[in-house]
Amino acid sequence: MRSRPARKPEKTYHHGDLRDALIEAALQEAERGGAEAISIKALAKKLGVSQPAPYRHFADREALLAAVTAAAFRQLSALLREAMARPSKQSKLSRLAQATLEFGLRRNGIYRLMFASRTVSCAAKGSELHAATRETFALVIEALEAPAVGYLRERQALKIWAALHGVVMLAEQGLFTGEAAHATREELVEDFVNETKAALAVAIKDARRRTKAGA
Repeated sequence: MRSRPARKPEKTYHHGDLRDALIEAALQEAERGGAEAISIKALAKKLGVSQPAPYRHFADREALLAAVTAAAFRQLSALLREAMARPSKQSKLSRLAQATLEFGLRRNGIYRLMFASRTVSCAAKGSELHAATRETFALVIEALEAPAVGYLRERQALKIWAALHGVVMLAEQGLFTGEAAHATREELVEDFVNETKAALAVAIKDARRRTKAGA
């Protein structure tokens, strides 16, 4: 009697393994198509688990998207932290800006999940996603290498973050080729870096002068 081939054991997950596997698989889907590509049903099928299994870890698709987006921000923060720590003649801000540009262009699906969906705007204060976005923004502030004078650092950090986002999104839409400005995207980003540092230095100097005058 011919023996039957042994069946492959179904992939099983214990404790937090399935949650992590779902997030990782969702990140892979987002790489290809942003937030729109993420489906709990498709992820369950891909991981070989029952349809209800993911709901033990995520109440709904929005909860999954929030966790995946938080993981993406942590990945970006790790990349920026590494770029800032790398020995270089470039300033920390320049290294952070160029690393952000590279991340946005190379991992555009993930970038759109992070910045072109409503997931972040719906995140509650104190949530995992809220904390992850604040960590990334804190690195932008750190990269300015400037003293705390009022909220001058925060304003300049927001300005350059907005400028970097604009370059990435224009490039992704094919609207910025560099031809009109006769500059590469990297050169334009470096212009933002230099302008930000100069503007912040002037603002801090003016603030200190006003403080002394009023003393």
